[in-house]
Amino acid sequence: MLLLFFVDVCAHAQNASPDLLNNVLHQLSQHAAVRAAFTQQRQNPALTQPQTSSGQLLFVTGRGMLWQVQQPYRETLALTGSRTLRIDASGHAQTVHGDRGVSQISQMLQSMLAGQLDTVLRQFNVTAEGSAAQWTLHFTPRQSRVAQVLRAIQLDGGAFLQGIRIDMQDGTQTDIRMTDTRDAGTLSAAEKQALGLP
Repeated sequence: MLLLFFVDVCAHAQNASPDLLNNVLHQLSQHAAVRAAFTQQRQNPALTQPQTSSGQLLFVTGRGMLWQVQQPYRETLALTGSRTLRIDASGHAQTVHGDRGVSQISQMLQSMLAGQLDTVLRQFNVTAEGSAAQWTLHFTPRQSRVAQVLRAIQLDGGAFLQGIRIDMQDGTQTDIRMTDTRDAGTLSAAEKQALGLP
């Protein structure tokens, strides 16, 4: 489901590098629109087997993310600002209500991929490890109400974001790996409509 972008964080504060964090965010923000294939594996303590899904992801700076699950079912979700919309096959959108944690994570990712460090740091404590060519970022929530739901997030990548791991307080872990990440090129009419683009 959409506990999307959800590693135990071994937050090595002594390795945190403001320069590395700034370099990573600058590097990611160079791509105004990005496409990738994703595979998501979600482990829930209440289930004996992990849940796996796969599909396509589109991120557009300043507009949001389009999350298109293709296996084992078909579902399209548009995450714009603080809103999550479910879009049916005919293009009609319905608001998905509820999960504060999902909204917070979505906004953090959108801010980070747009290079908006101040916005990210208002919501999360961040540490960085590695180099601009291969980095890992650790996030822990600053707000107590978010921390009651979300334990930590870990992102890794190079020129593009490659992986997201999310650790929830209830023991649920979500691991998302991205492949074939590239600049998005021309968006389709349906993609523009879903993200509210002209």
